[in-house]
Amino acid sequence: MNVFSLKSRIIVTCSNRLSPFLQKEIIELGFTPVRVFKTGVELFGDMNDCIVLNLHLRCASQILFSLKTFNAYTATDLYNSLLEIEWENIIPNDEYFSVTSNVSNETITNNLFANVKVKDAIADRFREKKGERPNSGSELTGVVIHLYWKESSAELFLDTSGETLSKHGYRKIPGKAPMLESLAAANLLAVEWNQQTAFINPMCGSGTIAIEAALLASKRKPGLYRNNYSFMHVIGYDEKVYEQQLHLLESMVIDSIPCKIIASDISEDAVNIAKVNAGIAGVEEMIQFECCDFAATTIPENENGVIYFNPEYGDRLGDEIELEETYARMGDFLKQQCKGYMGYIFTGNLELAKKIGLKPKRRIEFYTGKIDCRLFEYELYAGSREKK
Repeated sequence: MNVFSLKSRIIVTCSNRLSPFLQKEIIELGFTPVRVFKTGVELFGDMNDCIVLNLHLRCASQILFSLKTFNAYTATDLYNSLLEIEWENIIPNDEYFSVTSNVSNETITNNLFANVKVKDAIADRFREKKGERPNSGSELTGVVIHLYWKESSAELFLDTSGETLSKHGYRKIPGKAPMLESLAAANLLAVEWNQQTAFINPMCGSGTIAIEAALLASKRKPGLYRNNYSFMHVIGYDEKVYEQQLHLLESMVIDSIPCKIIASDISEDAVNIAKVNAGIAGVEEMIQFECCDFAATTIPENENGVIYFNPEYGDRLGDEIELEETYARMGDFLKQQCKGYMGYIFTGNLELAKKIGLKPKRRIEFYTGKIDCRLFEYELYAGSREKK
């Protein structure tokens, strides 16, 4: 059995509420989703399709390729079913493998126990067929096997990604409370920005939103910043397929973008961190960095672009009281200094959002971690609404 010659179910996972934007990316790549759910998208394809998805997608977490579906009521059932899989034709003898899982079964009280059962089945199959077994551990640097087991229904996948795709590889200095790169990318796909007009990011922090905007405008895909995926360690992998896709990514890059991207922060340390991260991503020259209060950020005239804020949410009561003034000032800034633009404020504090003082046109639901968030959209009319 050569898994690269098979076609099967592919599950592209993502953080909660990102699936509409992930679906859009997948369709633009030429694939046809067969199911969309709140944490992922399902389609049908082969392992080479997984290579394409891994290199191109901005909003994804993992690309899972289904190997087998089966019923398992106990850990023994699980073990026996996994013994039947031709692991010796999937994992090289000298390769390293690891196991991850998502388990909800009344006989299993610890996911690690299920992981051990999977490892045992693979090791025992290898000993029977080869007289030796590959090494295993917790690092996701080699072949990664993923088990999904709910009640009596189980499915085994090759996790073709390994390390999560939600981190795009350029952010070496995270800064304070950084937004996950996949979430930042989804936010940019959610806003009304044509990548031709200005994108302004006050309170930029470590620069994730501004950098992702520059990556989007310059057609840089996440695959340019990573050189190890789980699919590379599976028997049957053809390096030429990967190299062709990588060459395609390189050929798509635009060195001179047609829009202004301005990022500001009152903290000099934050601005310096953002510059370093932008430099690693290769887009530092595309972003105009400013160290200033957000209200002093440069706003190009007659641009009809986007102003995007990701302010603090306030973890303690004292912080929240202080932030009430900040949120009110953001509303005043948008209303008075950003006419003609589309304004966006991303926050996990819906009470503080009321202090903005503007009526949002849209409220787009997101999560950051387990925090229920909203991306508020404001249409900032240059003249009267009737004139516009």
